[in-house]
Amino acid sequence: MSLPVVTRFAPSPTGFLHIGGARTALFNWLYARGRGGKFLLRIEDTDRARSTPEATSAILQGMAWLGLDHDGDVVSQFENAPRHAAVAHELLAKGAAFKCFATQDEIEAFREAAKAEGRSTLYRSPWRDADPADHPDVPYVIRIKAPSKGETVIRDAVQGDVTIQNDQLDDMVLLRSDGTPVYMLAVVVDDHDMGVTHVIRGDDHLNNAARQMMIYHGMGWDVPVWAHIPLIHGPDGKKLSKRHGALGAQEYQIMGYPAAGMRNYLARLGWSHGDDEFFTDAQAKEWFDLDGIRRSPAQFDLKKLENICGQHIAVADDAALRRECEEYLEAAGLPALTSAQSAGLQAALYCLKERAKTLPELLEKAHFVLTSRPITPDDKASKNLDDISRGMLSELTPHLQNASWNKETLEEVMNGFAAAKETKFGKLAGPLRAALAGRAVTPSVFDMMLVLGRDETLARLTDAAA
Repeated sequence: MSLPVVTRFAPSPTGFLHIGGARTALFNWLYARGRGGKFLLRIEDTDRARSTPEATSAILQGMAWLGLDHDGDVVSQFENAPRHAAVAHELLAKGAAFKCFATQDEIEAFREAAKAEGRSTLYRSPWRDADPADHPDVPYVIRIKAPSKGETVIRDAVQGDVTIQNDQLDDMVLLRSDGTPVYMLAVVVDDHDMGVTHVIRGDDHLNNAARQMMIYHGMGWDVPVWAHIPLIHGPDGKKLSKRHGALGAQEYQIMGYPAAGMRNYLARLGWSHGDDEFFTDAQAKEWFDLDGIRRSPAQFDLKKLENICGQHIAVADDAALRRECEEYLEAAGLPALTSAQSAGLQAALYCLKERAKTLPELLEKAHFVLTSRPITPDDKASKNLDDISRGMLSELTPHLQNASWNKETLEEVMNGFAAAKETKFGKLAGPLRAALAGRAVTPSVFDMMLVLGRDETLARLTDAAA
């Protein structure tokens, strides 16, 4: 019987949640959630000089926005330092590690000499096989005993079998001379203690796997399934960086991309399920598997992101979409909606969702229901409100006062009025948009009238005609 799947996301709190980290978190979340497993979160805060509470908060907020919920409490790697140190001493007791008393000067002198002679600079400690009776009473580090012959095979679910020659592995330090554990030890101990079955992470960690396997083998622990995923590149084929634009997950929230669209796009960034581009969370959880991850780097494409986000906005539940708009405004530091604006927005969403690719675009389309009288037309809309069109709006208003307020009747009244004026409804649309929304580009005039209601519509037309 196979163990339940346990994955983890383990970011370092030295900055925001990078978009590459967000995708790694998503892949781990999808893999666990699709198999009824657990998705755990560990903050790798052993670098005390660079780790900040603000960065931890930014990571948690980014994950919350993306909807990547984790199981159990957030684990702090730093707080587990005594456990990491205990494992180093256990490896020492098992004979899988040794005390090294070499000073930094001695190590540096070895490397300089090796470089000058054209030899490998991989440090081989003279203390590896020393008799404990010869150990001096001075500070020491604990190093693992790396295998010196043969090869180590990393069986990777994405990269395939990757072979490392053991003579390329050094006796890496596990515990520093001040008793603090190194990152490589801490990762292995934490993953084992947290029951992690699958380590899904960036392929910049691939070489680390061979070194970390020495600890697993030394302790007699099961090695997890490795899955090293390619990094994300920009459109120019180079590693994603600030020159390509926004890097932090929350920056995309502030730009107004919906979380569902972001999840969909990030899932497709380096993983595929046939030709499917647009899919729901439920489908992603069902379909996601490690064999669908490509080995080559994925390219971040803002236009594809916008296209996917537009599709998600179009099919979103109206109440959920209205809430997401309000969360966007808060994240972007923009004024919150009043209760009346919030209700108006939700009522209008049915006629706004089709072509908006971002939440700011959606809110711009909703301007007519979010603004209030007196409506101030923008420059383009003002051109549609000359004396003739104002006169037409004034004549039109009485025809609407007693009309049934439904789309069919309103179309009938408008088209009948236009025919009486020996013109087409299109000639009326520009002035009506200017009067109702103060914009030249708006949702359908009839939709705006239905959302605004009879009284507000007539009041706006009367204002514009004056």
